[in-house]
Amino acid sequence: MTKNHRIITSAWDDYELIDAGGGKKLERWGKIITIRPEVNAYFRSGMPFEEWDKLAHLEFILKKGQQGIWKQLKKSPVPESWTIKYGTYSFELKLSSYKHLGLFPEQRTNWDFIKKHLKNGDSFLNLFGYTGASSCVARYIGADTIHVDASKPALTSARSNMELNRIMNIRWVLEDAAKFLGKEVQRDHHYKGIQMDPPAWGNGAKGEKWKLEDQLDELLSNAEKALAPDGFLIMNTYSPTVEFESIAQLSELYFPDREKEVAELVMLTTTGKHLYFGNLLRVKPKLISEEDMY
Repeated sequence: MTKNHRIITSAWDDYELIDAGGGKKLERWGKIITIRPEVNAYFRSGMPFEEWDKLAHLEFILKKGQQGIWKQLKKSPVPESWTIKYGTYSFELKLSSYKHLGLFPEQRTNWDFIKKHLKNGDSFLNLFGYTGASSCVARYIGADTIHVDASKPALTSARSNMELNRIMNIRWVLEDAAKFLGKEVQRDHHYKGIQMDPPAWGNGAKGEKWKLEDQLDELLSNAEKALAPDGFLIMNTYSPTVEFESIAQLSELYFPDREKEVAELVMLTTTGKHLYFGNLLRVKPKLISEEDMY
């Protein structure tokens, strides 16, 4: 059975999506407030931008492609990096030439999903793992965790988050995530939990170019093969060219007997706006009967 709806990720003590609109979003990370570009904020903001400028410490200004600079809006200096917490977890944020700070707060709902369905001794595979928030959540629980990303700087940041949370022994893999998953299928390796967070487009470890819509079928096919009978799958899609219906149809094809959620992932701003963060697929664990075990 597939449920189609919205999943709303909530703010927490150290993170708040204050407002969005006019192609931007206003966020609080601990005590630091930022303005960042946001293509999905095509509506009118709740507050005028003049009010944003009074609140914010930093604004990211796009210069070329996806790169740009951070403009300081207050006289008091802002550190190049700082730490925020989510419950017992700690995550490092860093300023760079890209708008991302090292954490995707909308993923809070998936961190909670992992905590609910994973236990000590389970196996967890985090593909396109970025800076490792989900990997830290899984390893903190005690799961055997493999983190795969084609970016060496991302792996370095993920390792920093592991150390910040005082955990050990996450396995780091610098490789094209889709290719690694295919190899795991050939090796007949299975996981209790798999998370895939592929970008809309990207480059592999050797510079290979690919688009998510061209990879989606193979990714889900291989995920089905690598998933344990009682395992779960999380897949986020930020690509505007990957349609909701395509995800639903492929999930029915590869997981026909599983309970599934195909949903729009959104966050609610403090000013009452709904900001869309892409489509989300979650395949829930299948309950194993005694007959299935023998």
